Amino acid sequence: MSAEISRLIKVMAQLRDPENGCPWDIEQTFETIAPYTIEEAYEVAEAIAQQDMPALKEELGDLLLQVVYHSRMAEEDGNFDFDSVAKTITDKMIRRHPHVFGDDSIATADAQTANWESQKAAERAKKAEADGQRPSAIDGVPLPLPALTRAEKLTKRAARVGFDWPNVSQVFDKLAEEIGELQAEIDSGAPADRLEDELGDMLFCVANLARHLKVDPEEALRRTNRKFERRFRAVEDSFAAEDRDIAEASLDEMEERWQTAKTTAG
Repeated sequence: MSAEISRLIKVMAQLRDPENGCPWDIEQTFETIAPYTIEEAYEVAEAIAQQDMPALKEELGDLLLQVVYHSRMAEEDGNFDFDSVAKTITDKMIRRHPHVFGDDSIATADAQTANWESQKAAERAKKAEADGQRPSAIDGVPLPLPALTRAEKLTKRAARVGFDWPNVSQVFDKLAEEIGELQAEIDSGAPADRLEDELGDMLFCVANLARHLKVDPEEALRRTNRKFERRFRAVEDSFAAEDRDIAEASLDEMEERWQTAKTTAG
């Protein structure tokens, strides 16, 4: 183990020390730390999207701290420690890359992806059987994933056993059908739970469409969010330059400046 990893583990142990540690760190649990773990993963993704290497280094450190934090709490409970976490993932990587660490031969990245998915499916089936459950093609898609990402992964799993539209035009047809059903519920004055149900069906279909287009739906939406922010701030700035409050402008004025911002702000 490197000197810096050892140092980090010792720092975490000191922070959690019941007598001399940090009061905040001492009272944390797996459940209270989990949201920070998710947040740090997204901050890593944002640093990558911004191509900010200094920020990426810092955010990767924050994410590593989360691994050390959870490992320390597990060690305190007598479950596992950081070393066993590292061993487990190392063993898994060796097991899933027999063409690198064994005698198998895999010529292409696509073949490796198929082999990887086959091994993961076998591992999921083995776990389901050990738990006394019937294995399913959609086992192992984590519930805490962002809903769009989870929808895309569910459709991908189902597609592997043939439950899929054969071409993208049929997905568009299905999307049009879902939009029509949502519009019908709106027109009929349906209650909120019906609108939620139909909107969910539409979004699920959008996630399926993204998979067919080989587009990450979460990244697509994040990109659009960033685009909206740039353009909206440009609209605000245009009114501010005239000492005007955007809230006092008409919708027509805002739309006109929005169209300008699409050209100037990207």
